[in-house]
Amino acid sequence: MADAAPPVTIRTRKFITNRLLARRQFVVDVLHPSRANVSKAELAEKLAAMYKADKARVVPFGFKTVFGGGRSTGFALIYDDEASQRKFEPKYRLIRAGLMDAPVKTNRKLRKERKNRAKKFRGTKKAKAAEPPKKGK
Repeated sequence: MADAAPPVTIRTRKFITNRLLARRQFVVDVLHPSRANVSKAELAEKLAAMYKADKARVVPFGFKTVFGGGRSTGFALIYDDEASQRKFEPKYRLIRAGLMDAPVKTNRKLRKERKNRAKKFRGTKKAKAAEPPKKGK
């Protein structure tokens, strides 16, 4: 798919090698005059090729397209290894990258009902109140 798409120019600026966080970080300017936007997966692929890094260690984020289109600006990080990526990246970006599983959430109404049932009790009975009521009673 990337071969058939119109060409994209990627420029990086404000390049910093951050040794404390074991990564390289920089601002990314993307010129895409004949496209609406460029996917982060495609950007990660191209940045990995530019900087001779593993595609999985490249984390592009925060891209904004300028009014009128044709140009986007964002930020990218290239981690030295997976261990440092797991250590320093926020959890939501690890979930996006597929390095962590998203926590299972109960739906909002059930959470609120459980909270309100627990408000009627004190102490250790709160844990019992958090369980859903029995259907038979």
